[in-house]
Amino acid sequence: MTKVTSLILRRMRIPLLVLIASYSISILGFVVIPGIDENGQRWHMTFFDSIYFVSYMATTIGFGELPQPFSVAQRMWATITIYLSVVSWVYAIGSILSLVQNNLLKRAIEEGRFTRSVKKLGENFFIICGYGETASLLVYSLNNRGFRTVVIDSDSERIDELSMTDIPQFVPALEADASNSRILIEAGLFNDNCQGVVALTDSDEVNLKIAITCRLLKKTVKVICRAESLDTEANMRSFSTDYIVNPFESFASRLAMALHSPSSYLINQWLTGVPGTRLLEPVIPPRGLWLLCGFGRFGKAVHRFLTFEGITTRIIESDHELTEPPEGSIKGRGTEAVTLRNAGISEAVGIVAGTNNDTNNLSIIYTAKEQKQDLFTVARQNLGDNKKLFQNAELDIVMERSDIIAHEILSVILAPLLASFLQQVQSHGNQWSCELVSRLIAVVGETTPDTWGININDREAPAVVRVLQQGDQVVVGDLNRNHLNREEKLHLMVLMISRADEDKGAGYKLITLPEDDRPLEEGDEILFCSREGVRDEVAWVLNNCNALHYVQTGEQASDSWIWRFFSGRQSIVDSDEA
Repeated sequence: MTKVTSLILRRMRIPLLVLIASYSISILGFVVIPGIDENGQRWHMTFFDSIYFVSYMATTIGFGELPQPFSVAQRMWATITIYLSVVSWVYAIGSILSLVQNNLLKRAIEEGRFTRSVKKLGENFFIICGYGETASLLVYSLNNRGFRTVVIDSDSERIDELSMTDIPQFVPALEADASNSRILIEAGLFNDNCQGVVALTDSDEVNLKIAITCRLLKKTVKVICRAESLDTEANMRSFSTDYIVNPFESFASRLAMALHSPSSYLINQWLTGVPGTRLLEPVIPPRGLWLLCGFGRFGKAVHRFLTFEGITTRIIESDHELTEPPEGSIKGRGTEAVTLRNAGISEAVGIVAGTNNDTNNLSIIYTAKEQKQDLFTVARQNLGDNKKLFQNAELDIVMERSDIIAHEILSVILAPLLASFLQQVQSHGNQWSCELVSRLIAVVGETTPDTWGININDREAPAVVRVLQQGDQVVVGDLNRNHLNREEKLHLMVLMISRADEDKGAGYKLITLPEDDRPLEEGDEILFCSREGVRDEVAWVLNNCNALHYVQTGEQASDSWIWRFFSGRQSIVDSDEA
């Protein structure tokens, strides 16, 4: 019995019993009470006639078509029955209206509809816990990439906002506590198509509980969590959470990277950016004294990374007791010119406005530029609605938390090798990164590349696997040819190959920027970057034996019997089977 049926039967039990009782008494009375016909003879209604009469009388349809005129006793009983049935129906209808407005019934109906929608999903999907600015970007991007999503959020307004969002495919959504194990199971945690759970709520505690719940219920599911404190991040790692995104730590590390390796920073921004947008200009932060306004979680992360890079920093913080900044910090918000002067803005080369208030951050930057025009400016944007304001403020770098989290998670889902590649970029140094920047520009032009990955297996690259199993060779360069004109190179670049390392048993070796003549092996994981739309060209070669044969040899082949009849040749598929 479903929750909805059970709830209706419980709430409507007494009204239904009252209706049944009133109908039964009325029908029995008409059967028992005699009438007098035109000949003065006594007569009794049959049960059928009585049921028929009470049915249209109690529903106020009207009278008519009586077997015989009623006697005085029958008329008296009909009068009593009218009032009895009216009172019963008023009571029943009132109970129905109360039930319809009952929040428990609404919730049960919504849960039932949600569960049925999840069960109908035939494609791979991710469970998104929490629907804020970050999740809205993630849901939209995943749907555009062919991944379905299921959303859980405790705020009804956010669920309503999702229903009004222009998303290509329907997104099942439920207002509920995502940390509840029952809700996660209803959202499809045990479904074979569930690819992972992404915890993006505003509470680190709730995100931690989601990670623990998923790990205990289903160890094989991928769990991606947002964390904004180092303690929560460490706790999540103890439960083997697959990927943890700390936006403050991520941004601070990138800012430090921009200081010691601007080209590496640029590659990082390009490969994790939104495909199709214009490439960012190179950013080279200066070295010298930096002013940090705000010493919360964001300020602490930036201070730690800048200090590690050997940058001198001076903190401006209004609440010293709460945040406990280092000695020598200036007390104030940074929105006042006198505070900035006391902090030594005349000697500073850069300023970071990192409070949790967008208005204060913009005011800090505006006041600082009045004091010194050539300052390198960095500001934290807390709300997505203020995007235009920060764009018009002409800042050198904007830290937008929702964008950082969404792009990192997208890169983990769509290109699992990207994080490993970016680590390789950072380890190679600025000169190597400069050369890679030039190669990327030559391949993708002036737009942010589309970064994605594939596995050489039967599901994602059946044509390649078939050729390899026959003992033939497929090289990296074969995937970089147009399947309609093999002489034309695609706007594509293979960034990395991850391959099982037989020398290390279960280990893997990473091949960075492989040459075109590098042979592929079954089980390889490949990281690509390209212009938008190129992945469809590559998918054609990966899945079609004839297309792969053409880009390798230049020989056209087809499975069409008409083509084979006139050409006198076999298709690649037929010849392979032979």
